[in-house]
Amino acid sequence: MALSPLEKIQVWLFKAIAGLLFVIFRLFSPRRIGLSEKRVPPVNNPLLLISATQLARKIRRKEVYFAEHYEMVFLSLSRFAAALQEAAHVDKLIEEETGGEEVLEDRLPLLGVPMSVKGSIALQGMPFTTGVVLRQGIVATVDSPSVALLKRVGAIPLGVTNTSEICMWFECHNHLYGITNNPYNLERTPGGSSGGEGSILGAAGAVIGIGSDIGGSIRMPSYFNGIFGHRTTPGIVSCENQYPPFTATQEDYLSTGPMCRYAEDLLPMLKIMAGPNAHMLSLNTKVDLKKLRFFIVPHDGGSPLTQPVSKEILNIHRKMVERLEADLGVQVQEVRFPELHYGYQIWETYMHLPDKEGRAPVPFSVVMGEPGPPVWPLWELLKWMMGKSDHTMAAISAALAEMTQVTKPSTFLIQQKEKLQKKVDELLGTDGVLFYPPFPSVAPKHHHPLFRPFNFAYTAIINTLRLPATQCPLGLSEEGLPLGVQVVAGKLQDHLSLAVALYLEKTFGGWRDPGAK
Repeated sequence: MALSPLEKIQVWLFKAIAGLLFVIFRLFSPRRIGLSEKRVPPVNNPLLLISATQLARKIRRKEVYFAEHYEMVFLSLSRFAAALQEAAHVDKLIEEETGGEEVLEDRLPLLGVPMSVKGSIALQGMPFTTGVVLRQGIVATVDSPSVALLKRVGAIPLGVTNTSEICMWFECHNHLYGITNNPYNLERTPGGSSGGEGSILGAAGAVIGIGSDIGGSIRMPSYFNGIFGHRTTPGIVSCENQYPPFTATQEDYLSTGPMCRYAEDLLPMLKIMAGPNAHMLSLNTKVDLKKLRFFIVPHDGGSPLTQPVSKEILNIHRKMVERLEADLGVQVQEVRFPELHYGYQIWETYMHLPDKEGRAPVPFSVVMGEPGPPVWPLWELLKWMMGKSDHTMAAISAALAEMTQVTKPSTFLIQQKEKLQKKVDELLGTDGVLFYPPFPSVAPKHHHPLFRPFNFAYTAIINTLRLPATQCPLGLSEEGLPLGVQVVAGKLQDHLSLAVALYLEKTFGGWRDPGAK
């Protein structure tokens, strides 16, 4: 069943606008000064090469002293002085604890572990701008629930990290803080919107981090920067005190979750971040991988809006399947879903559905202008061409694309989503996992996503299905860029994809030091 003539016109308009904006961008955007180095230097401190779980253990055993520890992770983040004070308090806690290491581990499992926080997630006393020039100077007055829960068990926030403007693009760039680079190649994007988190964790600048994901914003940066990231089943981890706030039905597809270099940190982080909802997940259940059912979808079936999945990604996924079948004695079944052909259109449709009271989402042009009046996208485009706009081309493009949307949701696309939902839910059940590419290529060069704006459909469709997914690294490409796969599980079956992540880390090596030769 094909798209209607009106929907075909809409797709054509999207592609035409994207192509036109890319040409305009190439003509009018300032050129970046060449970088003397193509990647970050190698990690030279062994404490940066261990997991949060192992680091916390060393701290409890007094094998690491905090003056040394926090000089080691020094970053030019404005919360560094406060972090040093908190680190000194940790030493005092350890000295005063009379119950021994086990009591500390039970009460403060992440004691002293350095943590970074996505800039759209409230960290008290830190900038709360989400890369919006008009929000410059706004500071968070409270901690978001996930930050508060991690701080309560001893984690120490170093500061907040960069995002795309208003978190609505998969490249980490705004006119308030600039552009964030990929540690494996500084000319490549770290992804978005949690790109600052992906970059700092991939470069070993923090040990653990927090991201949010409504279209792939945890999984794409985790993929591009060679780390692990988990999109939690929606509704488990609180998404309160984030900017922009969700409206209409968007809460149904938004998740807050852990990001880290080592797979063993995902489970304990999720247990903490889930807070009172942790009992809804089977996080204490031991998973026997040999008893799981495995499936793989190689690509989206050839959507005209996305580029073909690269041979390198297809090859590493084939090797992954071979290792799984050889090591575990399981069969990985290849499946196809024709509905994935419309992945982006389905996601876009559901992002704009009204809630039960009939209230539509707040238009992007309104969010761009807050706390002032809405922006005029065409006027902002003209201002951008003259170097006078406070907004990025990506944000302006999103506002322009919003102008092309049809008023009434597509019945066809809603039917496609419902068919896909039923098929995937029945396939996965409570003991199935599905492998799917996180993106059609390795991390693209800066600004190139403007020319391929719909490639994020590979992660976005999982949001629309409201499923948990863990992004796992699978080594490096010939160019030295991370390869990976997203592991999707059934609703509330987060423990399955987390268990597979541990296996894949052991088999393929997990995170690689981007500066190592």
